[in-house]
Amino acid sequence: MQTHVKVLAVLFIALSAMGVLAALALIAVFGVSAGILGASGDADAAVALPIIGLTGTALVIFILVLSLPGLIAGWGLLKFRPWARILAIVLCAIHLINIPFGTIMGVYGLWVLLNNETERMFGPSTSPVVQ
Repeated sequence: MQTHVKVLAVLFIALSAMGVLAALALIAVFGVSAGILGASGDADAAVALPIIGLTGTALVIFILVLSLPGLIAGWGLLKFRPWARILAIVLCAIHLINIPFGTIMGVYGLWVLLNNETERMFGPSTSPVVQ
């Protein structure tokens, strides 16, 4: 089960890193579009610029808020921290509604993290043997 926990941790980190990269891409897209719109000098563009800025900022913050817990859970799972198991169980349950990849990861994660052997690995009295 130790290998499954590490695989799940890497999946959390990889999917969350893709979310952070998507947020960075949105910053670039909204920044370039606001720059082009602002350079046009049109009066209507002056009205649209704050809307574009507010929308872009809200989307970036939303994606980062969704992605950062996965990074934290992945790091904690790699270190076999007990709090990371609980956070990952919650995130896996949330991932179930994200069809198809989130559902696959959510089912796999719940199978790994709710296993009795995994529960013992994350227990306070024992630590897993590193191979």
